[in-house]
Amino acid sequence: MKYRSYAIITVVLISVLFLSISSVHAETAEEYYNIALTYFKQPKLPDFPHAIEYCTKAIEINPKYADAYNLRGCVFKIQGNFPQAISDFSKAIEINPHFANPYYHRGDLYSQQENWSQAISDYTKAIEINPNDVDTYCNRGNAYNQLGNYPKAIADYTKVIEIKPNEAIGYNGRVNVYYYMKEYDKAWADVHKAEELGLAILPEFLDKLKAVSRRDS
Repeated sequence: MKYRSYAIITVVLISVLFLSISSVHAETAEEYYNIALTYFKQPKLPDFPHAIEYCTKAIEINPKYADAYNLRGCVFKIQGNFPQAISDFSKAIEINPHFANPYYHRGDLYSQQENWSQAISDYTKAIEINPNDVDTYCNRGNAYNQLGNYPKAIADYTKVIEIKPNEAIGYNGRVNVYYYMKEYDKAWADVHKAEELGLAILPEFLDKLKAVSRRDS
């Protein structure tokens, strides 16, 4: 009975906490935005409907609130509502053209739609604003790779390596491009470097590389 009582008390306290958050009446757009951000960042169970609700309230108070549009766009992106997400990211960019985050996220959505040219355009703009973001370089490198523009893909992955030389992500991206370019010695060099940094290269890829390069390592 004791453990059951504790469990009931815990459930009640959690319910009260969520009720108090969801029923709070904020006064400013920033307060509503911060509530939305709290719901979005809940580590175990993000509450996306409430995040959207409070972003919308923030926007109603301040229609020029780029951060609120961007956050709501991120929620729609996660939910798979691409048209609404693109609309919100575009609005954030319209309000603040120097805001890198919505360019990055909109580029991701264009990539998922295989609109590689538009994705590259958005990633490029994000890089102009934030030139040290490795995720953006990686994603633009992926887009260039999809278009068969291997030199530019190599350049982006090399930039990732320059920014974070002790992480394998740039080597992992570049090795695929070298494979397509039939630069097998360079591909093997990047395989070895990625493995030194702790990344396990897919066995299927290694089998293909071994076959075309006629070497085992």
